[in-house]
Amino acid sequence: MKGGVLHCRCSKCFAAPPKRRVKRRPRLLTLLGLPEDVLLYILECLPAVDIQSMRDVHPHLRSLVDTHSSVWARACFQDVWPSPENLHLFERAAECGNFEACVKLGIAYLYNEGLSMSDDGRAEVNGLKASRFFSLTERLNSGGGPFVWLFIRPPWSTSGSCCKAVVFDSLKEECQGDFKEDVATGALRGSLQYCLAKVLNLFEDEEKRREALGLLEASASHGCLHSAFLIWESKQKSASSDPGRYLQSLRQLRDYAARGCWDAQISLAKSCGQKNQFSQERTTSDLVSHVFQSSLPINKASIFTKQKGMNDTMRYILIDWLVEVATMKDFSSLCLHMTVGLVDRYLKLRSVPRARLQLVGIACMVICTRFISKEILTIREAVWLTDNTYKYEDLVRMMGEIISALEGKIRMPTVIDYTDVLSHIVSSDRGTLHLCSYISELSLLYTELSVYSPARLAAGALLLARILHKQALPWPAQLVECTGFTLEQLTPCVLLLHKKCFHDDAPKDYRQVSLTAVKQRFQNDLHGNISDEKQVMDYSQLCALLGVSFQDTESPASSPSVADIHPFLCSPAGNKTKRRREDVLQEDRGSFVTTPIAELSNQEEALLGDFLDWSLDTSCSGYEGDRESEGEREGDGKCLVRLVGYVMLSAHLSVYIRC
Repeated sequence: MKGGVLHCRCSKCFAAPPKRRVKRRPRLLTLLGLPEDVLLYILECLPAVDIQSMRDVHPHLRSLVDTHSSVWARACFQDVWPSPENLHLFERAAECGNFEACVKLGIAYLYNEGLSMSDDGRAEVNGLKASRFFSLTERLNSGGGPFVWLFIRPPWSTSGSCCKAVVFDSLKEECQGDFKEDVATGALRGSLQYCLAKVLNLFEDEEKRREALGLLEASASHGCLHSAFLIWESKQKSASSDPGRYLQSLRQLRDYAARGCWDAQISLAKSCGQKNQFSQERTTSDLVSHVFQSSLPINKASIFTKQKGMNDTMRYILIDWLVEVATMKDFSSLCLHMTVGLVDRYLKLRSVPRARLQLVGIACMVICTRFISKEILTIREAVWLTDNTYKYEDLVRMMGEIISALEGKIRMPTVIDYTDVLSHIVSSDRGTLHLCSYISELSLLYTELSVYSPARLAAGALLLARILHKQALPWPAQLVECTGFTLEQLTPCVLLLHKKCFHDDAPKDYRQVSLTAVKQRFQNDLHGNISDEKQVMDYSQLCALLGVSFQDTESPASSPSVADIHPFLCSPAGNKTKRRREDVLQEDRGSFVTTPIAELSNQEEALLGDFLDWSLDTSCSGYEGDRESEGEREGDGKCLVRLVGYVMLSAHLSVYIRC
């Protein structure tokens, strides 16, 4: 329009602007835009601290966290310990059914670790809180056997109130309460009654043992298989005199084994191998064979995928040190095998810094000794065996990490279990059995052998021992029928066992001393000095005997150099100069394994003199270390006596080994 003149709408005078196609921007995908089920899955995979942070971001996230208990039930508390700052997170997760939170809260209150309180009434208050979370732990413990009893086992503190005694009384009162019982409540009551009975059985008082039997019977009535098996075991001796009762008891045992009780399965396999009345049934061999064939290998090679800074030699040194500790404390082979199994299973799940590998090993031994042994490794003793590289609270927290990561599954099948069954199936002389045990413990050191199941390793160890002792029929038809393993199937395992146990050189420490703790363990009259026996059969002869063509195997890997081993294995106890622990604590924590056997100079040996024969008084052993949870963390006279005793014992072992 010009000068107020209105033009027509022709194409010449007026042209409308063309329509532009507006490009829509792509919709941004945010966390809040995800479907609810996907968002829940993400929240369930987060650590507890991050879940709390996400809850504060948006009302929608707050609603999801507050209305879905599964978020807290699956929250991860790895490497996080209860403290006043995060106590509300742990309690919230425990109420929602988080197993890890319940375990750590129970241990924290029992040992007064992380949730410190004043001394006035501390044992009473902490004991009641610990019993509450231990009860929740057993309620959530569906896969493994009851285990909370190992934390409150005697002896209890005789001076003042005892936190463990408070936990015991509180759990006992819970079992006696009158409330409507459903299946889940009945199972919980049965598990708690089993735990109480296990604690009472460890007392020397006959009245307490009778009370324990009553608790076991009540627990069995609530469906606890472990209690039913213990009752069967106590009545087995009296039933063996009557053939009818004996057959009935074995049928009852078969029922427990079929329902998944591992101890019942082992006892049944032993009974079937002894050619009794029950073993005349046609299904006898099938029952034993099922026990062996159901054993699965534990691929320990995946440990090194999880542990980036760890290799096979480091694991060898750790296990060798654990064997040394077991020898010093005279722990059984079953305890040692369970400890190594616990270590390997934990290392497959959780990444552990190199400086804390020794802590994992000694914590697993503390747990296993409490679970199966009368004499245990106390927390104070365990800390001292690491030359105080770690603190009391480090060990307590690591116990919580291990049990929570493994979901309470402590007792698992070991090579020793299957070896014990094999010794009942076929008779062997004492020397052959000692050699079989020696080979079985050597197998713990080598990761390559984990490609075979524990049952196959036990069968291979027995077959190799019988071959080396020149048995006429090294693998008779009876063993083939009962185990399901033929000679051809066991041949690769036997060859690898022979190569690893008798041909490969053991790694050496930074002093170029071979790590041979297993050999030293079997250098006594109890084992017939079997480790000193010279094996006259070489690898080629074994191949010829088994009908395998001999092939040159790869040369064993060279031992690590001194430069590689020295930072990896250094013993703070071996330092000749006197240094304060505060000055070298960080340096010692950087080391991996310390040896419980101190190197003594000639002057030190002469100075000790007759004290080398000094032995520990039995009154100094037991559960004294856990009395630190009762407010006795400061060393007292008894602790000093025990410490001196272990110094003398370490010196005695050092002189013995060097000779």
